[in-house]
Amino acid sequence: MTERAKPLAGLTVLDLTRLLPGPLATMHLGDLGAEVIKIEDPGVGDYARSMGAMHGDTSYFFQLVNRNKKSLVLDLKDAADKAVLLGLVDTADILVEGFRPGVMAKLGLDYATLSARNPRLVYASISGYGQTGPYAQRAGHDINYLGYAGVLDQIGAAGGAPALSNLQVADLLGGTLTSLVGVLAAVIDARANGRGRQVDVAMTDAALAHAIFPMAEVLAEGETRPRGEDLLTGAVPCYGVYETQDGRHMAVGALEEKFWQLTCDTLGRPDLKPYHLARGAEGAYARAQLEAIFRAQPLAHWTAVFDAVDCCVTPVLRLHESLQHPQIQARGMVVEVGGMRQFAPPFGLSDYTLGEARPAPAADADGEALRARASGHAR
Repeated sequence: MTERAKPLAGLTVLDLTRLLPGPLATMHLGDLGAEVIKIEDPGVGDYARSMGAMHGDTSYFFQLVNRNKKSLVLDLKDAADKAVLLGLVDTADILVEGFRPGVMAKLGLDYATLSARNPRLVYASISGYGQTGPYAQRAGHDINYLGYAGVLDQIGAAGGAPALSNLQVADLLGGTLTSLVGVLAAVIDARANGRGRQVDVAMTDAALAHAIFPMAEVLAEGETRPRGEDLLTGAVPCYGVYETQDGRHMAVGALEEKFWQLTCDTLGRPDLKPYHLARGAEGAYARAQLEAIFRAQPLAHWTAVFDAVDCCVTPVLRLHESLQHPQIQARGMVVEVGGMRQFAPPFGLSDYTLGEARPAPAADADGEALRARASGHAR
């Protein structure tokens, strides 16, 4: 049986992004079979190359989000190098950029200019606040986008400050995944109708658009509940995080009544069953009871107890433990690329495997071949 081609085989992507959201999005496209050409400035290039702990000549961070790409170094302010990019644009399917709005226009590389050369081009712009609006030119990071979207306010314990996460919700839910939805929708349309589109992704918009539970509360009550006082943030005893004897935590997600009852039976406390969704004083009483119970034994004890009971009570693992977990292992979510452990693609597609992935490229590793190719297409 002939091996089936990867689903995006034949697509060419020009990746002008840096750091995290754009590079991870284009890496997903590369993992799915697209040819991804990473274009960097001369000198430092993508400054993620030297950010954080190093693995050889480049950082772990850079290598985790840039596999399966080719590299081309271009100075887009130089006429000859700009001509190389334009030659590649003529046959590309997708261009992804993450500059502040207006930068590409100043370089003469805006969507209107490039789509005139290649009407089928899908042109994605990833930014914090989008290409329009009074904040379009403002700088920001994940923490800022979440703050404006009303999401950061909802994360954390009651009475405490908003909590931070090093899984960047706006950057990844917004800059990475939302851009992929827009890009692939536009590619399907371009293949059917011969016309590409500009995809304007604002990370703030994406965080806002996925704040479903807070929005439901606003619609019902006119405003959100205070942090830590909503269904999923600690208001009820059946859904929360409980400390164990050894300072670790168990995640109790027994939202459905049948799971809560099974949890209470497993803990030997059937008297707590009436407090399933209790709030106020009754909810505080039940939470205090669960806190005392879980603090009486270490994480390993509770993990063993609840591993045999299907009621949504699970250990809170640290990442190095997650990587060794039998479920993660069974799903093949850890792969080795270039002698380094990495995450496998998170989409399970039939007749698809990552296969032999290429490590993140050295700067300009493919420059000679790509320049020759561009000159053959330049107008």
